[in-house]
Amino acid sequence: MQTRTILVALCSLLGAAAYAQVGTNMGVRDANSASEAELVITPLVDTGLAAKIVANRPFASATELDELVSASLNPQQRKELYGRLFVTINLNTATREEILLIPGVTDRLAHEFEEYRPYTSLDQFRREIGKYVDQKEVARFERYLVIE
Repeated sequence: MQTRTILVALCSLLGAAAYAQVGTNMGVRDANSASEAELVITPLVDTGLAAKIVANRPFASATELDELVSASLNPQQRKELYGRLFVTINLNTATREEILLIPGVTDRLAHEFEEYRPYTSLDQFRREIGKYVDQKEVARFERYLVIE
């Protein structure tokens, strides 16, 4: 959450063109800012993987994190991990591969995420994706997103 606060403050300083809306993290740690101690207490992250994550930061995308952890964790384990640790993605520029890394996003839903681009606000995201899933699920997806 600290990284997101800094990002929003930075965007405010840079002006309206750099404005971003960030969803609430609701317990998902940011892989770019979590301390090594926070990483180690994350399920499926041992001391070796935590050290690798710290050494390879910053991750420019969720796919970069996925490439790193795929050497240590199988696809099911990575899916479980991303419910607790992730790299926030910009919904307006994210690749389909990045969107599909969000736990619970199916191919059909990834298509819907892409179809409504560009998003101008989280409210728009809530309205459009709320046509396909309930509000609780939309709120859960917001943990992984930034809209720039």
